[in-house]
Amino acid sequence: MKYIIFLFAVLFFAPTSFAQEAVGYQSVVDSLYREDQFYLGITYNLLSSKPAEVSQNSFSSGIHMGVIRDMPINKNRNKAIGVGLGLSFNSYNQNLLISESNGVTSFSVLDEDETSYSKNKFYTYIVEMPIQYRWRTSTPTEYSFWRIYTGFKMGYVFANGTKYLGDSEDIKLTNSDAFTKLQYGLTLSAGYNTWNFYLYYGLNTMFDNQTIDSKSLDMSSIKVGLMFYIL
Repeated sequence: MKYIIFLFAVLFFAPTSFAQEAVGYQSVVDSLYREDQFYLGITYNLLSSKPAEVSQNSFSSGIHMGVIRDMPINKNRNKAIGVGLGLSFNSYNQNLLISESNGVTSFSVLDEDETSYSKNKFYTYIVEMPIQYRWRTSTPTEYSFWRIYTGFKMGYVFANGTKYLGDSEDIKLTNSDAFTKLQYGLTLSAGYNTWNFYLYYGLNTMFDNQTIDSKSLDMSSIKVGLMFYIL
């Protein structure tokens, strides 16, 4: 028991002592601290520029995670460029049926009064690279601060799929060529400490040269949610 108490005390007080020494050292010389961070995001996914008859239903979600390398660009180190690498999973529940026949992918809209299906969605797995301009109120000794990070995110869709579950048939497609492989858009993160509002606005279409009723299918993605940054 004494050993456990001693070990707990060491683990608890050692970081505090180290931090106090670090603060004393930082008061003498400039700190070279960085905000290198892991990030975890949860979003609600919207479809932009969709045909009038296409609608979303249920909850379309996204999960995003990765790490960002912080590179300060001023003496106070409260402005920086961030470059990262991460993974993203996104699902979209809607009434756009994606099917395939003889190797040809086709798109159609399920009737509004259609009740014979319980699920209809498509999803993507993306490896992504966020690039950010970062402004924050951090200091060498202040770890809770306001931040505004704006930037650009590129993503490569390395896997995708669709699921339709109906009373009469089930349709499942994986790694369809209909999806645009390279997707990119603008990003904004703003908030205090760990909790941050997050917005992604897609700049290109999610589907590659696809049509519906002889019209181009130019849907893009908008993601709204929360982003958590962890040192």
